[in-house]
Amino acid sequence: MQVMKWSVIALAVAAGTSQMAVASSQSESNGFIEDSSFNIFNRALYHNRDYKNGADTTTDGASNKRNGYSEEFGLGIRLMYESGFTQGTVGVGVDAHSLSSIKLDTGKGRAGIGQFSKNGEGQAEDTQSEVGGAVKFRVSNTVLKYGNQIVASPVFSTDDARILPEVATGTLITSNEIEGLELTAGRFTALSSQTATGSDSKTQGGNTLKSANIVGASYSFTENFSGAIHASDVEDFWKKKYVNLNYNLPLAEEQAMNFDFNFYKTDDDGKALAGEVDNKIWSLAAAYSIGAHTFTIVHQRSTGDTGHNYGIDGGGSIWLGNSVQYSDFNGKDERSWQARYDIDMATYGVPGLSFMARYITGDNVDYGAGTEEGEENEFNFETKYVIQEGAAKDLSFRVRSAIYRANSAQNANYGSDNNDFRLIVEYPLSVL
Repeated sequence: MQVMKWSVIALAVAAGTSQMAVASSQSESNGFIEDSSFNIFNRALYHNRDYKNGADTTTDGASNKRNGYSEEFGLGIRLMYESGFTQGTVGVGVDAHSLSSIKLDTGKGRAGIGQFSKNGEGQAEDTQSEVGGAVKFRVSNTVLKYGNQIVASPVFSTDDARILPEVATGTLITSNEIEGLELTAGRFTALSSQTATGSDSKTQGGNTLKSANIVGASYSFTENFSGAIHASDVEDFWKKKYVNLNYNLPLAEEQAMNFDFNFYKTDDDGKALAGEVDNKIWSLAAAYSIGAHTFTIVHQRSTGDTGHNYGIDGGGSIWLGNSVQYSDFNGKDERSWQARYDIDMATYGVPGLSFMARYITGDNVDYGAGTEEGEENEFNFETKYVIQEGAAKDLSFRVRSAIYRANSAQNANYGSDNNDFRLIVEYPLSVL
């Protein structure tokens, strides 16, 4: 696999050097104020999780009460300012944000599914807020940013699945000097959780992030074929490598096939604060689209001495086909399949309305000699509607529902059977 990775890099560079560089973004800068933007993003999220058969994985921290049911409802407000770049050879700019959450409903014994931090009595905090910023520099089509930022890399990706996102602190360089080729490199030294305001509040096994160095390259070989390679070194946790290949095959008018392959290799590093990690995991998705309909099949397989691990490198750092609403299907030696159906109702006269349903089943999870192999199943249903025009344009409503069931070995080692329901209302406002 190492040979393959370096071959992809060589092909990307060779192909890229044969093309003209893209026009310089910095030379087209209008100025610090002129290119600035200010956006307000509002998200209301109601989330409940009903643990079946009397099971529970939630405690309130004060009385250690177990009730088999969790419920949280809150509002998140994000103020995001991004300046333009000053004119000249080297452009300078700043980004700033304010993140706030307000508890609308939850209670002692019901909190604990990732919306709010909790006080010493086990109750969800009524409010929390966080402010941050970053300075950025641009030369030609290369940007260096230092400070607090939201990151989306397969090997270091901040999570945005709750009211507020995780925020990383560090340096990221993104270069697009050659058409179709994007190069990234970064170093991050802190990560905030979604339920706390401290820059190093994200923990795993009681440990915080020390440092994470990442590099990556993605290249569009043709209009329909692209590839990417990324690597990370998370100090005293693990070293991770990632490969992606994506191919789109047009078949006829309004018909196409898409193939998406993802692969991770992870090995523990240094003090191995997350324990032993030795894993290879891959997923291959094949999707057929015809008009408003898309039918997808995914196979995912994990091998090695352990399952796939992530988290201290960002809760979103698992870009695999069978990482879904509740489970990631990433256990030791696990094999999983997914069947999925999507429909876009714009074709039928209702633009902005879409539906999705999928079923994932996994088995062969190895929990050691003398222990039953783990098996798990999950059904997801989602519907979303986005208002298309008028004063409420871009206001969206989304329902996400998951039914998770597993055998006793999987329940004991991964998670209890549960029904997971989320209602998400989002309203983005562009002020500048």
